[in-house]
Amino acid sequence: MEYHNPVLLNECIEGLNINPKGIYVDVTFGGGGHSKLILKNLDGGKLYAFDQDENAHKNALEGDSFKLINANFRYLKNFLRMEGIRKIDGLLADLGVSSHQFDVAERGFSIRFDGELDMRMNTNSPLSAKSVVNEYGQENLANVLFKYGELRNSRAIAREIINAREVKEIVTTNQLIAIVEKMVPEKKRNQFLARIFQAIRIEVNDEMKALEEMLLSAVDMLNEGGRLVVLSYHSLEDRMVKNLMKKGNLEGKLQKDFFGNPIKDLKEITRKVIVASEDQVVENTRARSAKLRIAEKS
Repeated sequence: MEYHNPVLLNECIEGLNINPKGIYVDVTFGGGGHSKLILKNLDGGKLYAFDQDENAHKNALEGDSFKLINANFRYLKNFLRMEGIRKIDGLLADLGVSSHQFDVAERGFSIRFDGELDMRMNTNSPLSAKSVVNEYGQENLANVLFKYGELRNSRAIAREIINAREVKEIVTTNQLIAIVEKMVPEKKRNQFLARIFQAIRIEVNDEMKALEEMLLSAVDMLNEGGRLVVLSYHSLEDRMVKNLMKKGNLEGKLQKDFFGNPIKDLKEITRKVIVASEDQVVENTRARSAKLRIAEKS
């Protein structure tokens, strides 16, 4: 199973500040690139990885110090408790869709290939992109495009989709692209289409709610001095991570105690977001939009 090199790999592992005897979690296992390097730094410690995509489980690593859990990372706390784990020393999340998922046409994640409108990270999930595009009402569809794709003309796009599906069911990525093509700004074609696909994908996988639940569980489970390392690829994810690390909550409103001290569990290790170098972007184009943030439980 061919997976691309992980983005900002060394920066992520350094950010974890690994204690060889510690308990670590990689909530986005994918091709196992991050996990392999975490394991190299462990001696007596344990790594738990999460991935809900069946393909990722073909990459499971050998050894007693590693366990791959087949679940959405939103259930982090429940599954770790089943393993007898209540506290962890570090958690790494490389968000978004893996390069491998983008490269498999029939998964329907990419605007580059024609494939079935699927976009499910968990292929057993009942909701697919086809359901969203063909069954959502106009207002609901417009809300998805506006909220998760940040598209100002979301109502007009939703109307085009509704009109087209009344003539014929929309089942492939190319069909969807053809329907919205006339609304695409010429110079920003790929960016515009990518936002439509992103919005539908986030809705299909309930990504924002899942991220919210995972982040809150992670903060709760981290030991004092434990690290939270998060790589995000679009502004919605990054805003949530930034709010939590800078302000202590997902809404981004700093709260203070009676004495005026900020109420927050994390302190930022890097005040400025870490981005990929030009060389890293050449090696892996996905690195262009990557933002890495690191914080420590105080």
